[in-house]
Amino acid sequence: MITLGEMQIAFLNAGTMHVDAGGVFGLVPRALFKHFVMPDEENLVPMTMTCLLVRANGKTIVIDTGLGDKLDDKARAAWGLVVCEGEGLLASLARHGVQPEDVDLVINTHLHADHCGGNTVFKPDRSGVLPTFPKAEYVVQRREYEDAMHPNERTRATYLDINFQPLVERGQMRLLDGDTEIARGIHGIIARGHTPAMMVIRLESKGEQALFVSDLASYSIHFERLGWMTAYDVEPLQTLESKRFWQRWALETGALLIFQHDPTMIAGRYRMVDGKARILPEITAYD
Repeated sequence: MITLGEMQIAFLNAGTMHVDAGGVFGLVPRALFKHFVMPDEENLVPMTMTCLLVRANGKTIVIDTGLGDKLDDKARAAWGLVVCEGEGLLASLARHGVQPEDVDLVINTHLHADHCGGNTVFKPDRSGVLPTFPKAEYVVQRREYEDAMHPNERTRATYLDINFQPLVERGQMRLLDGDTEIARGIHGIIARGHTPAMMVIRLESKGEQALFVSDLASYSIHFERLGWMTAYDVEPLQTLESKRFWQRWALETGALLIFQHDPTMIAGRYRMVDGKARILPEITAYD
């Protein structure tokens, strides 16, 4: 748990995926990226699913929900999902004294399954799903929802409507039209590239700022190096320009950067060191 002005922020461990390094590093040669993360014998690298619990202005807010608990054994194996005892979104929330009915707002940065799978849970008889957070309002960008509802051959494997469409049908998911102050001090800002309408989440309180980077940069090294991006990005050149903007912002503000998928650095700051801009680690483990 950290304090940002009058906000309290906790880092939630929703589990770790193990995915092919070619997806994470795209065109970056193994000879370069192996200095930052070494793939295993099957060429897999770990990607954590760090979600956020934010307490601000009397509200309890969750940002992204991981893969959730609806996967069968085949899907868990495909994602290389490992959730150790005491991990998982709901277990992590419980450690901070939060039950599902306590959550007021859920923000989805985008609708890829590893960011919104925990939005819903199966009914006891598995005849359908229910909201994981029964009293919460869920939000996502309208363009993201439209893309998710009309996937193509590239995107259909990760846009699973069971994670979001029931919420829209219930009137529990609000669709945003562009950059929005979702709650006081919590801004959803489109950072185009990974998807056309993925959001980063800027948090500000009492002059202090943080940025939940989402898939603008899967690992901190992706943020540091403009030309390094994942094979998952549908608009890679847009990713590059989005990172260029946020690099400048991070240098100017000194804000805390929160990396959702980096297994060794949850958060750090982008600073000039010996004439070069580098990410300096600040939080490396869950509390």
